[in-house]
Amino acid sequence: MSTTTAQGAPIAAAPAPAPKVEGPWRRFISEFAESKLALLGFIVFTIIALIAIFAPWIAPQNPYDLAQLDIMDGRMEPGTVGGAGFTYWLGTDDQGRDMLSGIMYGLRISLLVGVGSAVIACAVGASLGMLAAYAGGKTDTVIMRLVDLQLSFPSILAALMILAFLGKGVMNVVLALVIVEWAYYARTVRGTALVERRREYIEAAQCLALPTRRVIFRHLLPNCMPPLIVVATMQIARAIALEATLSFLGLGVPITEPSLGLLISNGYEYMLSGKYWISFYPGIALLVTIVSINLMGDQLRDVLNPRLKK
Repeated sequence: MSTTTAQGAPIAAAPAPAPKVEGPWRRFISEFAESKLALLGFIVFTIIALIAIFAPWIAPQNPYDLAQLDIMDGRMEPGTVGGAGFTYWLGTDDQGRDMLSGIMYGLRISLLVGVGSAVIACAVGASLGMLAAYAGGKTDTVIMRLVDLQLSFPSILAALMILAFLGKGVMNVVLALVIVEWAYYARTVRGTALVERRREYIEAAQCLALPTRRVIFRHLLPNCMPPLIVVATMQIARAIALEATLSFLGLGVPITEPSLGLLISNGYEYMLSGKYWISFYPGIALLVTIVSINLMGDQLRDVLNPRLKK
């Protein structure tokens, strides 16, 4: 369509602007931010992670440095000023440790165990799952029977048995969680890889006689990442909860390396006497951490799997 000037000369209409194309990362961020709860979970988890990372610099006290503890300040109520003029905003435990500082340090161990075990279990399970799907035959049968065997045991029971044999320790807890978690990743990746290996790009790579390792890790793995990311997010929250349970039962981390579960366990016997804060505040910190991760995981599932969108 065109218009004319006062002299009658035609003027061509301005071309329509080209549609703006968003990159995959920008599109992912915009879709993730559509959920206010997921965005809130991301903000809360980021704050928690920063607190855990910088705990030695921002915590009012090192709760496991004996030189900074005063046994006379044991079991003080929240907001009480100690003998040295130090204010315990969340109270103290039976050893005179500042609960606020204890939670900050406890978050470090809980996140280290949760994220560390999830990363290692993801690497192991994803590798075995892709190998099972790509190789097929006896290899697939053996790996999936191991997966079925692993998933037939309750996770908490299997972890308790492993730690009863290995003993306490952060690395032992991580190893126990890896052993009870890898099967979830293997089954998820195998299901996705079975679909992807029938696609044309895999057949083309095989026709070019590319090495099996390259086909798996350069072509197959990237297309299995969306469901893997969702499972990993959920498993981090699950690993943190499992570690807290193990520490509460006395088979997790030692008392020299506190976690939120151990802090909850330390105050459990004082709940009936009214000293609620020793277990209550670490429990709230654990609950907020797990809920924030789950909120992110729910939205990641919807974003990375369009079929689940309403």
